[in-house]
Amino acid sequence: MAEIRVPSLGESVTEASIGRWMKKPGEAVKADEPLVELETDKVSVEVPAPASGVLQSIAAEEGDTVGLDALLGVIAEGASATEAAKAEPQSAAQANGSAAKPAAATDMANPEGALVNIVVPSSGESVTEADIGEWLVNIGDKISLDDPVVSLETDKAAMDLPAPASGVLQEIKAEVGTTVQVGDIIGVIAAGEGASAVPASTKLAPSQSTPKTDAPISPAPRRVIAEHGLDASKISGTGKDGRITKGDALAAIGALEASPKARPATPPPVSARDIGPREERVKMTRLRQTIARRLKESQDNAAMLTTFNDVDMSAVMNVRKQYKELFEKKHGIKLGFMSLFTKACVHALKEVPEVNAEIDGKDIIYKNHYDIGVAVGTEKGLVVPVVRDCDIKSLAEIEHAIAAYGKKARDGSLSMADMQGGTFTISNGGVYGSLMSTPILNAPQSGILGMHRIEQRPVAINGEVAIRPMMYLALSYDHRIVDGKGAVTFLVRVKECLEDPARMLLDL
Repeated sequence: MAEIRVPSLGESVTEASIGRWMKKPGEAVKADEPLVELETDKVSVEVPAPASGVLQSIAAEEGDTVGLDALLGVIAEGASATEAAKAEPQSAAQANGSAAKPAAATDMANPEGALVNIVVPSSGESVTEADIGEWLVNIGDKISLDDPVVSLETDKAAMDLPAPASGVLQEIKAEVGTTVQVGDIIGVIAAGEGASAVPASTKLAPSQSTPKTDAPISPAPRRVIAEHGLDASKISGTGKDGRITKGDALAAIGALEASPKARPATPPPVSARDIGPREERVKMTRLRQTIARRLKESQDNAAMLTTFNDVDMSAVMNVRKQYKELFEKKHGIKLGFMSLFTKACVHALKEVPEVNAEIDGKDIIYKNHYDIGVAVGTEKGLVVPVVRDCDIKSLAEIEHAIAAYGKKARDGSLSMADMQGGTFTISNGGVYGSLMSTPILNAPQSGILGMHRIEQRPVAINGEVAIRPMMYLALSYDHRIVDGKGAVTFLVRVKECLEDPARMLLDL
């Protein structure tokens, strides 16, 4: 056995984070081949394989913080990939002391057909584990090849895992809520059209089993349906195989609100017991855990302060109205507010560079590039992909980049690289109706701009009262590096650029 350990990373560096594993347990590796990427506060380092063989196990997962000489994993020296394939990766059930049966032994126990394992697949190079969200079939149910059998949740997306063979679900090895690794065996199918259901004595107890329905409904939409007294049979499902999603349930509510006649005049009373228990404990998703940890670290490590201003959006709205058709015809995308705000922020960052800087120990790192993080809300939580080099990108290029990131965020396909390296962040709470907020810094950045909703308000202009579309702006900043004068100057420059967009063109 050869151990993979954290190497020396420089005299001032004592720990690192696991960026990504380039190999999975069971894969063959060659000596000196890059295996894992470590990230420090200064640089990323690839750790090579100390020997040829097969990666047998991983001791530190992506995102973990490790010290010098910490054990990262183990290589079985001289083993071949074929030999590794014969040995099943350790599953959650094995970790609890119940070893999975070898394929040959299980075939002997079930002569009607081979047993086929349901294995957690790789869902992206930066994703190594997932949580069991919901089993869509019960033990003993007949299933067809590629039927969805279980829902897996990662820190980026949820996905339905298809059946690897037709037959009968023989065994469930990982219950709902269990965290499993890529390559883990989570269930077993008795393959073959003639496979019979397992004896009743081996099935899960009713309290453990998933209710059988023609189109299984996940917990989130099921709760929405129950809370609003909806009829699930009248909701058209847009999910795979016609399954009802949370979006379908919310759309049904919206349809009722839009058509009062369709809503019963006197809805039947629904008691708390009809909906469920008064309280329920739900495990945080992996993404929500990461968001919680990073936000708390940001508050603990920075001297955070927020300053406010308001901006008259008339000029920006007029530009959009005047050129929106021509812009979309030429560039193939609509002209939105975000690209204009991004350009205004870049203009202000050049004048107040400390807002585009970060603190590293006793040093200040000034960034001469302008990589702007754009906060995007998803069903799972807030993510912040980074639009690179906004100082040299056109408005159209920025809009295309934001649109592409928005699609990846909704699909759950954002990579770690998409969300790293930003120098400043813009968060638009206005899309949710926020009037004013104090956004939290996206560490280690020193500034974040909060946009809010536009509303018609009376303002004094040249001694007269006029009604204008106004927006409150909020700049949260790290007071350790940004002084009050710099923060106010930054926000005033953003305001000036938006109220007179020609200033950006003329670099004033």
